Amino acid sequence: MDNADRAQDLIDQRLEQALAARQAAGQLVGMQGRAECEDCGEEIPAARRERLPGVATCVACQTAREGRR
Repeated sequence: MDNADRAQDLIDQRLEQALAARQAAGQLVGMQGRAECEDCGEEIPAARRERLPGVATCVACQTAREGRR
């Protein structure tokens, strides 16, 4: 195994770690709900996040989304 192979192995290992960390962070957000609305960026009230685990939008933006359907 030469230096290029060792370097590639290290790159692959770091990439796997980064992807695992990103996936874990995404699952945590999914369980708790987002702190900010993904449409407008305003804070989603804690009561809404507690009642609707995984919520991603504020009431106004969710209402707008449902109105567009």
